Amino acid sequence: MCGLLSMLTTSGNAEDYVPALEAALPCMRHRGPDAAGTWHDDDAAFGFNRLAIIDIEHSDQPLRWGPADNPQRYALTFNGEIYNYVELREELQAAGYTFNTEGDGEPIVVGYHHWGEDVVNHLRGMFGFVIWDSETRTMFAARDQFGIKPLYYATTAAGTVFASEMKCILEMADAIGLDLSLDKRAIEHYVDLQYVPEPESLHANIRRVESGSTVTLRPGEQVSSQRYFTPRFPVQHVPTGQEQQLFDRIARALEDSVEKHMRADVTVGSFLSGGIDSTAIAALAKRHNPNLLTFTTGFEREGYSEVDVAAESAAAIGVEHIVKIVSPEEYAAAIPRIMWYLDNPVADPSLVPLYFVAQEARKHVKVVLSGEGADELFGGYTIYKEPLSLAPFDKVPDPLRRGLGKLSQVLPDGMKGKSLLERGSMTMEERYYGNARSFNFEQLQRVLPWATRDWDHREVTAPIYAESRDFDPVARMQHLDLFTWMRGDILVKADKMNMANSLELRVPFLDKEVFKVAETIPHDLKISHGTTKYALRKAMEQIVPPHVLHRKKLGFPVPMRHWLAGDELFSWAQDTINDSQTEDIFNKPEVLEMLKEHRDGISDHSRRLWTVLAFMVWHGIFVEGRIDPQIEQRDYPVKL
Repeated sequence: MCGLLSMLTTSGNAEDYVPALEAALPCMRHRGPDAAGTWHDDDAAFGFNRLAIIDIEHSDQPLRWGPADNPQRYALTFNGEIYNYVELREELQAAGYTFNTEGDGEPIVVGYHHWGEDVVNHLRGMFGFVIWDSETRTMFAARDQFGIKPLYYATTAAGTVFASEMKCILEMADAIGLDLSLDKRAIEHYVDLQYVPEPESLHANIRRVESGSTVTLRPGEQVSSQRYFTPRFPVQHVPTGQEQQLFDRIARALEDSVEKHMRADVTVGSFLSGGIDSTAIAALAKRHNPNLLTFTTGFEREGYSEVDVAAESAAAIGVEHIVKIVSPEEYAAAIPRIMWYLDNPVADPSLVPLYFVAQEARKHVKVVLSGEGADELFGGYTIYKEPLSLAPFDKVPDPLRRGLGKLSQVLPDGMKGKSLLERGSMTMEERYYGNARSFNFEQLQRVLPWATRDWDHREVTAPIYAESRDFDPVARMQHLDLFTWMRGDILVKADKMNMANSLELRVPFLDKEVFKVAETIPHDLKISHGTTKYALRKAMEQIVPPHVLHRKKLGFPVPMRHWLAGDELFSWAQDTINDSQTEDIFNKPEVLEMLKEHRDGISDHSRRLWTVLAFMVWHGIFVEGRIDPQIEQRDYPVKL
């Protein structure tokens, strides 16, 4: 787990940009405090910050490799972990190749020489990498199948820069002549969705390589992505009496994934909340590390803590458990720091406790496992039950359905049945765009008066839905979430909050071998017997303690509704709005009125307010330069 910064120049003058590259590297030192290095030739300049996990004494980057007739042909910068690197090394050695390190990065570049661009289909892991081939003058970049690791890029007349963090590109903006104008469409998307959807960023000229995609370019060319992985959930059926075979396959796949994810030359711990996902991972990890440490976080406010359940789970599986309690004061003080680490805002309050539990874990371990991805792969969100409740509407003629929708609009808010009629009158493409809706269009215009009426969430979701026409309804929702909520929110906060603390987070559910099993689960074994993730729960019956097996997922719940209405965060929120120089973006009097309505109990605006507040803090750091994120410079030992 590291941070890369690579540039392909237009005019063969890479040496001229090395000083700017070296000056930009320290801003992502948190991604790799163990070592740093640079390399360049005429066309390309590479920089790297390393967090040493495997082959600690060697495998520094930028990594050079080549065949016997040109041993320095390739240069590699690589962020992530390849969990099948041992098997890849053996396969490539059998094909006659030699290796200079014992690390997991070298098999990528050797594999690229052997398989070409198809190397990505041989990799089992999380990655963002850039390879320069000095012989063909070709740069090849790629991101892992699910988008666990980030990869930003920007192109100007000077060339193209790739980076693990957007702030590195911002640091190089003057040197490469990059226009840092904001993207108003991306701002609309963010305010409505609570995250910036890929491939956008809030800066119009900085973009992201999408999950499961590659880029090939030569000097002077524009970036053009090619998708190599698209998750599929084809309609499946399991014959009666053969369900247990499926459950056993799930258990075997997950156990194998956890075993591979435990590969490291440093200590590996695990996050542990009160739900089945993290508990399953921790219980399986315990089999490979009897001294496993687990970590959780919570709040002092009753009802907003997984601490007691997590402690009970830790005792049941026999692991040492460490808890971090976050106070409202700590929470508020950390917000500017967290927005700096995020690069683009994510309006998910749970990323703050994640930051603190990562900070605590880093005192003890260098790698943690976590349960991200289980909901998307196995059908874990409660909203996935909706197609069952709305099934009767599918039999209603379309004109009558539309009429029911109009009727719902005249019913009083809060009236029983209003929401059911409203949602039942719409198609899935119209009503569902993930877990993150906070504003309807009228509310959006209240805070974004310039918001265009032609904006619709389908601008983001329609191309994704088009790929899933033949899927069952639950699978269509899963497929959408893999491309929106998961990679826009879940994986961004997982990467950024842990890397902020120089802690590598690994997600065994998001493994391509686990997905090969998950994609075969029929919808009636995902949502069944009144619960979600039914097949996963059955697969984990002998692994997860009974008190967790059917417990509702909570993650790290945050008492944001109470804090924004009370002494904890109301004054902070009011000051943030008043001080923000975002009058050209937000209708600040309306935002202040929403805050007052929330305090007075007229309406729960907590999600909408947090979306705006997160952006205002981000804007104060990256655009106004008014807010100091107060980043701490930490020196960690190489080994833990």
